[in-house]
Amino acid sequence: MTLRIIFMGSPAFACPTLAEIIGAGHDVVAVYSQPPRPAGRGQAERPQPVHRFASDTGLTVFTPLTLRGPEALAQMQAHGADVAVVVAYGLLLPQAILEVPAHGCLNLHASLLPRWRGAAPIHRAIMAGDRDSGIMVMRMEAGLDTGPVCLSERVAIDADMTTGQLHDTLATLGGSLMVRALAALERGSLTSTAQAAAGITYARKIDKAETRIDFAQECADVHNHIRGLSPTPAAWLEAIGSAGPERIKVLRSQLVTGTGPAGTVLDDHLTVACGRGAVRLIELQRAGKKPMAAAELQRGFPLPAGSRLNAIG
Repeated sequence: MTLRIIFMGSPAFACPTLAEIIGAGHDVVAVYSQPPRPAGRGQAERPQPVHRFASDTGLTVFTPLTLRGPEALAQMQAHGADVAVVVAYGLLLPQAILEVPAHGCLNLHASLLPRWRGAAPIHRAIMAGDRDSGIMVMRMEAGLDTGPVCLSERVAIDADMTTGQLHDTLATLGGSLMVRALAALERGSLTSTAQAAAGITYARKIDKAETRIDFAQECADVHNHIRGLSPTPAAWLEAIGSAGPERIKVLRSQLVTGTGPAGTVLDDHLTVACGRGAVRLIELQRAGKKPMAAAELQRGFPLPAGSRLNAIG
């Protein structure tokens, strides 16, 4: 049979799952997404990626500020859904909402639960130097990512993989995993297993205050920090150019050998000394410009050997 599905998601990460559900022939009776928000230089209100994708597909989109209260509950009940699929929606679902669909709510989460429950599991996994991650379908309950797991897929994290690369891999894999879960739900064979009580960690939201690179750390931590924040919000350093100090984002780096005072440029290839070891800065981005290779940056904003980074303030 075809399932009547409420889809709840906001960022680009959720779009492949919605596309897979539509492609599998299910009846998406409603899409819920975060409200449009100001973005860009003009700060014009811009719909969330799921909102845009769903509208282009001809689906009905709802953008409530909250799911609490009788009106939100009545609206949800009116859809007559078999199941709700939730992917990075951004709003907490009250218990009354969780109980509306006949078969409950299934959530797609980008970690190997119970590790990295919460808002930023992909960033945190790479920043911590994890060697693997994964994607899981779980049954939702009132706790934060505490529900029992139905299906999962493990993904290796390469030594230089960025958050953007892992994000795209998990988003694609997640769409097919959720369709498999829905097929099992249709057959009445979708089972779930309680999460382990040990190994629980929380992936708190990335704070702007933690994006500045600290070259006093050992090189592996600096490298993980850079790739874990790439491409957004992006780690950054401060350097002094001919026009004065400037913030420069660092999008890719590489572990290399080298010694010197932390934050010192060691050669013309942008090898920078850390508290222990060194990193080579591979891809950077100046304010208002496109990402560029280190050699291109050196032509327009030279940082010769001996330059000190983050030496301001």
